[in-house]
Amino acid sequence: MTNLLSPASQSCQTLTDWLCYIEQKHPQHQIELGLARVQKIAQRADLHLLPGKKILIAGTNGKGTTARTLEQLCRVQGLSVGVYSSPHLLQFNERLRINGVDVSDSLWCEAFSFIEQLRGDIELTYFEFTTLASFYLLKQQQPDISLIEVGLGGRLDATNIIEPDLSILTTVDLDHQDYLGPDRESIGREKAGVFRTGKPAVIGETDIPQSVLKYSQDIAAKPLCINMDYQYSVTQTSFSWRGVQNRFDALPLTSVPLQNIATALTALEALALLPSQQQATKVLAELSLPGRMQWLSKTPGILLDVAHNPQSAGYLAAQLQFIKERYARVHLLVGMLKDKDIQQSLAPFHQLADQWHLVDLPGARGAQASMLVAHLPAQSSSCCYADLESGYQKALSSMQPNDLLVIFGSFVTVSAVLALQKETDV
Repeated sequence: MTNLLSPASQSCQTLTDWLCYIEQKHPQHQIELGLARVQKIAQRADLHLLPGKKILIAGTNGKGTTARTLEQLCRVQGLSVGVYSSPHLLQFNERLRINGVDVSDSLWCEAFSFIEQLRGDIELTYFEFTTLASFYLLKQQQPDISLIEVGLGGRLDATNIIEPDLSILTTVDLDHQDYLGPDRESIGREKAGVFRTGKPAVIGETDIPQSVLKYSQDIAAKPLCINMDYQYSVTQTSFSWRGVQNRFDALPLTSVPLQNIATALTALEALALLPSQQQATKVLAELSLPGRMQWLSKTPGILLDVAHNPQSAGYLAAQLQFIKERYARVHLLVGMLKDKDIQQSLAPFHQLADQWHLVDLPGARGAQASMLVAHLPAQSSSCCYADLESGYQKALSSMQPNDLLVIFGSFVTVSAVLALQKETDV
């Protein structure tokens, strides 16, 4: 390819250089939905024609855990797997992993250089640029399975330029209303945009919006709905899954939501890629994902979760009802983005919290701690901090050995705490 790098990008030598360049061209928080730009560039090098079986994963919550479950259930069968996801927690490299290994700096730099030349004079958003770079790398690596997480919505998301063999809709809840619409019906319709005519569409949402079912019918997709076409049941020590033709019993319980595991198993069944029950048991016994119900310590208890909207917060609060019995007091460390539904996200914790630690988050979207306090009951015990590090350290110093600290509210919040923990461990 002729060298068409812009003067600014020609100086990019490292991954950090490239990320700074892309960020300066189009900051991450600036979102421009639409497929025209990314489709035009992708077609110049067939980047939309990904290798192997392709699964496109949309949903308000549960995309990451569903993708991780699919990844491990495929790898245990000896299949090679590529996973594209966002956002990352600690390092940008996490956004694409091949067979469980994050793609190296050098490969990312190669991909960014290729896309920079390929795009010519077409401007790309941060997410579009990184999505095309990931598709370039997936075409290079040729995995048997490509698992692609949708960034925002579905219908107009850059990932939707591919033709998936199967689509997944994990859940539908209120989030990103400025882009996706004011209610679950409009949001559901946007997310259902990843469905394809004649292809399976596995729906993990228990309260399916009518717009999702109508669109599925309109395009003649093949929906597989939880509690209708597949289901799971739980005992105190295990759970069972029943698919369309198969059933697994006595599967081990895990920190990953069982709803997402059932959805992943059903997707693999639909693609004739279902592992044996023995293989599934082995995977689930060890299944976890950083930032999702992640324990940093048990004494005192320190638990991280990226819950950041009403649905995910409700799930976390429900889990805490069981966990808190082992602890004397519950501390909550919370930092959120101001474009989230703060009131409904904090409401499930009002009766659980003994002490709130509320922090300012940086950046254009970061909410001030004072915004969070305004949504707490008047009698709540709370402290506000100008930055996450001071809030985290203060929360730790105020705890007794038999206390529990739960950190949630945003990927930004969890990422910062994991980075602080990493510094401490060095």
